[in-house]
Amino acid sequence: MSIRVLVADDQSMVRAGFRMLLSGESDIEVVAEASNGLEAVDKAARFSPTVVLMDIRMPELDGLEAARRILDGASDEDAPKILMLTTFDLDEYVYEALRAGASGFLLKDTPPEQLVAAIHVIAQGEALLSPSITRRVISEFVKGNGPKPQAQFPRLKDLTARELEVLMLIARGLSNAEIAKSLFVSETTVKTHVARILMKLGLRDRVQAVVLAYEAGVVTPGDSPDS
Repeated sequence: MSIRVLVADDQSMVRAGFRMLLSGESDIEVVAEASNGLEAVDKAARFSPTVVLMDIRMPELDGLEAARRILDGASDEDAPKILMLTTFDLDEYVYEALRAGASGFLLKDTPPEQLVAAIHVIAQGEALLSPSITRRVISEFVKGNGPKPQAQFPRLKDLTARELEVLMLIARGLSNAEIAKSLFVSETTVKTHVARILMKLGLRDRVQAVVLAYEAGVVTPGDSPDS
């Protein structure tokens, strides 16, 4: 099945570049382009993309609010996956984008093959978590407010000890395969744990699980294997 992509960026050259890059992929189709956030919301509803490449800084409506409106206007089954694009690896909006439900983010100067791989990853329902960038972003913006008491997140009490352990590893940016290796269990078992964690906490994907883990103090900024 073809991955339908909407490219939202206020620079026409950037949109043309993405279209040209993705046109070489047999299973990816650019179904629409948008030059501002309002247009992105409209075209997401009209063209039902699988993935939206969303620039954060756009006129009329920024990518953050556009992402929020797109996700709020669609059911979980029909909602596109949103991949935020930014020029800065510590863009002030990235943390809020993750909270809004974006499935991940990439720097605009990411090598072409990594962009294509990222589209495939989130189209399959996984979240794109670059451990180094995601950790720095979350560290920067959670650090300012400090973690909230876990008591403010009552659903955490519904997690088993093993599920809480898996949540901590997700928050540190580990993939299912890496978690399986760390806990000496099968990858299928990890996938089951992840699905139960998301269901119990009422979360859309792994990115939201990471954000909640940092906000609740389950893990703290800098608490990572590669820090």
